[in-house]
Amino acid sequence: EILCKYESDRRKKKNLFLPLQLNVIIRSSLQNLGEKIDQLKDLLLRAVSTHQITQLEGDRRQNLVDDLLTRQRQLQASYKNEGTEPDVIRSSLMTGGVKRGVTNPWLLEEAEETRGLGFDDLRQQQRRIIEEQDAGLDALSSIISRQKQMGQEIGNELDEQNEIIDDLTNLVENTDDKLRNQTRHVKMVDKKSTSCG
Repeated sequence: EILCKYESDRRKKKNLFLPLQLNVIIRSSLQNLGEKIDQLKDLLLRAVSTHQITQLEGDRRQNLVDDLLTRQRQLQASYKNEGTEPDVIRSSLMTGGVKRGVTNPWLLEEAEETRGLGFDDLRQQQRRIIEEQDAGLDALSSIISRQKQMGQEIGNELDEQNEIIDDLTNLVENTDDKLRNQTRHVKMVDKKSTSCG
């Protein structure tokens, strides 16, 4: 009987401390969630600024992080019993939100090429895409450099041909001047010969 009473008292005390323990666990979990979201924001900002991911992918991930922030605030409001009733918040968290006309990014269908891939696989796929883009940019750079070289060679050839044309123009002018002088001289000789005859 004493043993049963002791066991009953122990269970009552345990039941009194259970909400306090849950309260501490929930508070620390919410704080941990906030820290993880901050880390996600920092990592995302760093990934976009160092071009590890495209701007489009960065925007998509930023929308997901913003949705996480909204959900965290809803959880905190539910924990503190602020704002909306807890049942509404709970149902909105479970069903993907109560906002009308706004789709939940968590419920969007994943792209076919990334479906079933883990984090490391996604990172490898992203690196492969970046390497392909780099290779394409290298090829484009070599084509542009080749075209620049061809343009310079064409420019040099045009300069040489312009010099040749200038020389020919000078020669033609000199020849024309000599021809006029000779024609004038011939006319003078012809005039003298007719006057003498």
